[in-house]
Amino acid sequence: MSLKGHSVTIILSVVLATLISTELIIPNQTCLNYLTSLSLKTFSSSPILSIFFNPFSFNSHHHHQNHRNKKKTGASICDNFAPNFPTIDTTTTSILCVDTNGCCNFTTVQSAVDAVGVFSRKRTIIWINTGIYFEKVMVPRTKVNITFQGQGFESTAIVWNDNANSSHGTFYSGSVQVFAPNFIAKNISFMNVAPMPGPGVVGAQAVAIRIAGDQSAFWGCGFFGAQDTLHDDRGRHYFKDCFIQGSIDFIFGNGKSLYENCRLISIANPVPVGVRIINGAITAHGRASSDENSGFAFVNCSVGGTGRVWLGRAWRPFSRVIFAYTSLSAIISPEGWNDFNDPTRDQ
Repeated sequence: MSLKGHSVTIILSVVLATLISTELIIPNQTCLNYLTSLSLKTFSSSPILSIFFNPFSFNSHHHHQNHRNKKKTGASICDNFAPNFPTIDTTTTSILCVDTNGCCNFTTVQSAVDAVGVFSRKRTIIWINTGIYFEKVMVPRTKVNITFQGQGFESTAIVWNDNANSSHGTFYSGSVQVFAPNFIAKNISFMNVAPMPGPGVVGAQAVAIRIAGDQSAFWGCGFFGAQDTLHDDRGRHYFKDCFIQGSIDFIFGNGKSLYENCRLISIANPVPVGVRIINGAITAHGRASSDENSGFAFVNCSVGGTGRVWLGRAWRPFSRVIFAYTSLSAIISPEGWNDFNDPTRDQ
C-alpha cells in the first residue's frame, strides 16, 4: 500500500534506522541493548513505565536445556528466574518457555514454534520472558493452537526490519507471519523497525505482523510500525485492549475482524494549521466482491496521534469498515474516507 505525493515522517531517527538495518542486526552488545530500548520508547506514544531488558544472547544455539550463563562470581543469572506460568490442565495444554538468557528451554521464539507438534490437538502456550527478540517468526499452517504469552506489550516484543523491497513484497515483510488457525497472543508486541522512506519512495511498506489463519485472537498486544503495520490478511480475528500504531493504511487486509477497546495511534507527520493536506490513513480494507463476508469493525476504540488522516481508504471495490462508539480526535480529515479515486467505491 502506498500514499504517493504525501509526506510521511517517522519519529525514529535516520541514524537509528540505519543501525538497525539487515546488515547490522547483530552489532555491539551494549549498543544493541540501547538501540532496542530506544526504538521501543520512540515508537510508543505512551510512556514506557519501566523497562529493564536482560542482556541479549545472539548465539547460534537456539534450543537449550536449562543453559546457565555464569557471572564472574560463579552465580547464575538464572538463579532468581521464577516464571509466572499459568495453571494448566496438562491433558489439554502444554507450555514451552523462551528466554534470551537461556533460563528456559529456548532462546528464540521460532525455535519454540518449530518444537510444537504438527496439527497438535493440545494448545501450546509459548511463554516468552521479558525482552526484545530480534528475529523473523513464522507460524506455519501445521502448527495450530499456539499461544504467544508475553509479559506486557511494553516489555516483551518480537522485532524485525524487512520491507516490501527486501522481502519480495509487502505480504512477506512481516516480522511475524501467522498462517495457522486458532492462534492467540497475549501481552506482547510485534514491531517492524525497517528504515523509513522519504515521500514517494516505492517498496517501503513494512508489516509488523501478518495474520492469515482463521480464528485468531489478541489481548493486550502492541503493533508498532508505520506503513502497513498490521496485516489483517484473511480469516476471523478478535483484538481486545490492543495498541496499534502506524501512519499509512496501518490496519489493512481482507479479514473479518472485531477490534474492541483498542487505541489507534497515527504517527503521520504533523500538519500545520490551515494546510490542506492528507498524509495518512487508519485502514485499507480489501473486500473485492459483495459476496465476501469480511470487514473491520472498531467498537469502543479511540483514534489519536499526529497528522491529518482518513479513517480508511477503499483498497478494493467493496471495502467495508465500521467505527462505532469510538472517540475520534481532530486528526481525522472531515470527509472521513477516501475512495482511491474511484467514485463507485463510495457506498
